[in-house]
Amino acid sequence: QVQLVESGGGLVQAGGSLRLSCATSGRTLSGYALGWFRQAPGKEREFVGALSRSGEYTYYADSVKGRFTISRDNAKNTVYLQMTNLKREDTAIYYCAADRPRSVGSLTTEARYDYWGQGTQVTVSS
Repeated sequence: QVQLVESGGGLVQAGGSLRLSCATSGRTLSGYALGWFRQAPGKEREFVGALSRSGEYTYYADSVKGRFTISRDNAKNTVYLQMTNLKREDTAIYYCAADRPRSVGSLTTEARYDYWGQGTQVTVSS
């Protein structure tokens, strides 16, 4: 069982930056594909970005490409989502997710992931 805990959310002005963290306790994230998703009020949860198991590849939604960056610190068992040039439409609850070692399917879909954090709220004001 992998337990994920997000942190780092908050209120920020448009154009500002935040870094979200997603940590596990007692279990390494090495070898897991990791994803970030978000859900805005009244909307479906959507893909934000993902990091392949090897850490070699990253994938981003078009809406965040060039502004958001995913990275992983294996020593700290933590994955990060660095968000810059934030916009009001980035306001949402952000979730991190991890797959299982034998999971298959696209990294951009929720079905790929088996473990989810509780979410952290990001609010961008104008």
